[in-house]
Formats: sequence, C-alpha cells, structure tokens
Amino acid sequence: MLSSYVEKFKDEIKVIDGEVALDEVSRFLRGRTPILFKNLGGFKAVGNLFATRERIASALTIPKERVAPELGNAISRPCPTILGSSAPLLENVSEEFNLLNLPFPLYYKNDGGRYLSSGIVCAEFEGKKNMSFHRMMVVDKTHFAARLVERHLYTMYKGSLTQGQDLRVAICIGVCPSLLLAAAVSADYHTSELEIASALRKNTTGEEVATISLDGIEVPAFAEYVLVGRLTGESVPEGPFVDITGTYDIVRTQPLVRIEKVYHKDDPLMHVLLPGGYEHYLLMGLPRESTILKSVSQVVPRVNGVRLTEGGCCWLHGVVSITKQREGDGKNAIMAAFSGHPSMKRVVVVDSDIDIYNDERVEWALATRFQADRDLLVVSGARGSTLDPSSDGLTTKMGLDATKPLDGVAFEKVAE
Repeated sequence: MLSSYVEKFKDEIKVIDGEVALDEVSRFLRGRTPILFKNLGGFKAVGNLFATRERIASALTIPKERVAPELGNAISRPCPTILGSSAPLLENVSEEFNLLNLPFPLYYKNDGGRYLSSGIVCAEFEGKKNMSFHRMMVVDKTHFAARLVERHLYTMYKGSLTQGQDLRVAICIGVCPSLLLAAAVSADYHTSELEIASALRKNTTGEEVATISLDGIEVPAFAEYVLVGRLTGESVPEGPFVDITGTYDIVRTQPLVRIEKVYHKDDPLMHVLLPGGYEHYLLMGLPRESTILKSVSQVVPRVNGVRLTEGGCCWLHGVVSITKQREGDGKNAIMAAFSGHPSMKRVVVVDSDIDIYNDERVEWALATRFQADRDLLVVSGARGSTLDPSSDGLTTKMGLDATKPLDGVAFEKVAE
C-alpha cells in the first residue's frame, strides 16, 4: 500500500500541512519531489512518489538498470496471484457516496473536469482478466467518463454490450509499482496483467501480489481505494485533458462509468498523478523499455540498456546501448527499437561506454561518433504516436547510429 512507500521515502518527501484546493495541486507537483498532502480537499493524498527511476527501482528492491529486464521477464513468465478473503480495503465500504466529495483534482484550468488519473481498471469477461490504466473524468456524484483506447478493455466492453450487459469494473487507486507498471503493459489479450505484476513482485521482492474478489472481480488486496461499478452503454463528452506530452488531447465521446460501491482502507491515501509530469512519464514509459529491449535483443546479442528519455516524455525519444559484434549492428538495433515501440520517433544507439542515463554523454557520442550522411536512418510515412501533436497520423522516424567503428580507437574519449 502507498503508506509503506511514504514511510520508505520519508526523507525525500515534502509534507504540505495546510489545506490545498483541488485546483491547486499541479503547482506542487511540478518537478520530481514527492509531495504528501495532509489536507487535499479534506483528504490525505500523495503525488510524485514514483517520479524517479531510482525510487521505482528502490521500491522493487533492484538497481534502476534492472527494471526493464525484470519487467520483461515478468511479461514472459507471469505468476499466479495469491487470492485471499481479507484486505485492509474491506474496512470501509459504502453504497452512499458522492464522487464530487472525493479528492479528484482539476489539474489544469482548461481540463474538461476533475480527473482521476491514477486509477487502474480491473475487469473480467469470458475468462479474460484485464488490468489497465484509464483516465476518468468526474461527471457527477456517481459517474465518470472513461477514456477507452481500442485495446483489451474496449474489446471486453464491446463484447459485453453485444450480450446485452454492462461490463463490471473495479477502479483501483493507490497500489505498488509492480501493479502500476504491469497495468501499463501491452500484453497479449489472454495474458493477465495481474499475473505479470505478481511475477514482477515475486522476482524482485520475493512476494506475489495478494488479491481478493470484489463483486466477482479480482483486485489488489492492498489498494488504498477500490471503486466498483459498470461500464455502461451510455456515452458522454470526455476532455479536454493534458496528456503525456503536456499538450491537450481532444474531446471525444466516451463510455459512462456508473460507480455503485466505494471501498477503502482506514486513513486512505489518494494517489494524485500529474498529467504530463515525471511520474506519468515513467509509469507509462518504463513498460515500453522492456519491449524495446526484447526487440533489439533479437537482432543484437548484447544489449546493455534501454531508456526512453524524459525530454521525449519517456515516449517519443529513446536511447539504446549495445555492444557491437559486427558493423551494421547499430542500424539493425535502430530498426528493431522502432518495432519494439512503434510510438517512438527518434532513437540514438550508443556503445557500452556511454551512460544512457546521462544526456551529456549521449550528446557527446552524437558529436564525436555520428555523421549524418552515413549514420542517419530516416523512415517517412510510418505509423507513430497519436499523442504527438506534430503528427498528422503518420510520422517520420529518425534513427541515429552513434556507435564507433569496431576498430575505432580514435573514437575513444581519453579525458573525463
């Protein structure tokens, strides 16, 4: 539960004791410092807790360089959860509630409404279990508008409506990084993200994810809040909303979620996740690093690391470190990286002596090992990210091979 990570990172946390209005949250969350709100609209809340790679890795008890490989291992070999019958969130349950009274912020003044941006949705349909991130705009005291990308939850939702039924969902708030990262994974349709989270947690901390069944839906037992309800056949306008690039997404007609019960532990912590902030970057981007790593590893035997850069919103720009076996490996790595994360539009490939987490070192490699007429790969008319405001649906991708020749002694940096 979040409170344990608040304790773990207490020396880094800035505590705000005074009352903070729901439309003032963003000014506190700019940057990477974790913020504990003692009175956010009358509730306790925390943000930026996982706004650095180091804190995410520390929560998983591994070095930051191991996050992508361990997540990749968990995706390849999911592990069953530990289903129980008790959980702290069962301490409080209410069918009489008002979503307008809960601490869902208005992050930016032109947002379409107040938003729950940290909620992960658990659902089950015809034997398929799904866990995924979906932003939720508060509509009234019992309803959200849910942004559904046309992936697994959308498929389950449409299938349920075809059978004449709403899709039952449980929106979970305030969970551990294993669950947060797994919820952002794009796994095969019949792979359970809960089991990916369980494998990641077991492989890093030695404990599987504990779950319970709420109204027939398996959910994490240690969530701070769980809101149970139905994805209905009704639709309403959703947005505008600031997405990962820090620019406004468009208004769309999206499904209406009716909440029927609210569960929470005693003295719960609301997780407030700033749209377009560092926590948003990392929780959305880190799972893609694992898929890039897998893809590049299939064409280059030695891949030392992958990073989606914060300057590229941990989504559009990346760096890959390889150990070349033969000339041409750099360009093969570029093509494989784009295959592993189709939303990426720029990738730099470097040698093992370049620290991919150090932007100055990456730029040095470009300055001293790269020539555009021989080392630049441009792919035009490719599918890119719908989140890129400069794209019209298609994008031009750029790969930069900043690796030195195999016999390139003259390319070594002597002075540090």
